[in-house]
Amino acid sequence: MRRLAWLLLLLACPLQAGQYGLGSPPDAALLRDWDIDVGPDGAGLPPASGSVAEGRRVYAERCAACHGADGQGGPMDRLAGGQGTLATAKPVKTVGSYWPYATTLFDYVRRAMPFDAPQSLEPGEVYAVSAFVLYLNGIVAADAVLDAKSLPLVKMPNRDGFVADPRPDTGR
Repeated sequence: MRRLAWLLLLLACPLQAGQYGLGSPPDAALLRDWDIDVGPDGAGLPPASGSVAEGRRVYAERCAACHGADGQGGPMDRLAGGQGTLATAKPVKTVGSYWPYATTLFDYVRRAMPFDAPQSLEPGEVYAVSAFVLYLNGIVAADAVLDAKSLPLVKMPNRDGFVADPRPDTGR
């Protein structure tokens, strides 16, 4: 919804109202297509589900070339490992060691992955890849199935490693 509010604000700007003859107001379908962000509490998660086993298959086909077969890295970032390294001189920031919410993983994969075809995965595939990456990090069991109810309940190891932003303009 943050992105939707931003888009509506931009559209309300006088420069967008036709002063230069550019643009047009978006219709409801366009706004719905753009409003795909997922909050830490799971708000915005779509209906679907995916298992670790399904995620292993999708990951091998769409993710492993960049992130390595077991999420240990390749040309792109590591996704697994790094637990216990954040307080060291060389912290390894991965999904399992650094990220505070499992829903953030879903949101990022849904919007930005795979690198060569962002937003090409179906919601069930995103749940499955998320389940597999969480499994690689020892966060969910091998038989885990994630959906809109279970994903927000996943407790990430570093969830309490972050502090709220105290500035009044952040809405916290």
